Amino acid sequence: MRLVLFVIALALALRAYEWVTHDYRMPWTPLSLAAPIGPFTTRKIDALADDTPLCHGLLEAASIGYSPLPPVSASPDCGYDNGVTLTRDQPQSIAYNPAAKTSCPMAVSLVLWEKQIVNAAAVRHLGTTVEQVVTFGSYSCRRIGNGKTGNYSEHAQANAIDIAAFRLADGRTVSVAGHWNANDERSRFLKEVRDGACELFATTLSPDYNKAHSDHLHFDQARRGGSRYCR
Repeated sequence: MRLVLFVIALALALRAYEWVTHDYRMPWTPLSLAAPIGPFTTRKIDALADDTPLCHGLLEAASIGYSPLPPVSASPDCGYDNGVTLTRDQPQSIAYNPAAKTSCPMAVSLVLWEKQIVNAAAVRHLGTTVEQVVTFGSYSCRRIGNGKTGNYSEHAQANAIDIAAFRLADGRTVSVAGHWNANDERSRFLKEVRDGACELFATTLSPDYNKAHSDHLHFDQARRGGSRYCR
């Protein structure tokens, strides 16, 4: 009897060890682009800002086509040394127009957003998939709100992107400006991809935030220790 209890206890202990050491929800489990989004995903993405080889390795392990970008040093407040372009040459990938040139951690976030949020929401609400994301750009040496003074935007470090619209596989286009308040399946799709982005990006802003964002979704990875702001 003692031997049976010992074997059961050992099996339970081994199972618990496997869960603790490999479960994607644990803070020490390495980030994987194949794993679901977990409570510490944004913290793990934060860490990639200090480890570009690891960031590249994540994209390569997931067979995500990308090209490293030459470093840019426009000023003390503008530029990047870990930029990439997602080449989108793999099957069923979503293209960006214009091409998204972002920091590598932003690219990782976008891949997770596409794989786990965007197409699932498109199928659920629109009955099709997304072929292209139309953007207002990513890297831009400017201050927040294009002001003449104040803090520089995360765009100034290629650490942000503005999403304007989604072109679908069936030929339709769903735009933030045109359909956010449509009160139909298009607006439900847009709000679901915004809500999903809140799980991945440090800052997610939409038309619900202010008039300046009435025509786009703003995503960025401001390094805030895993904290998030979603509106």
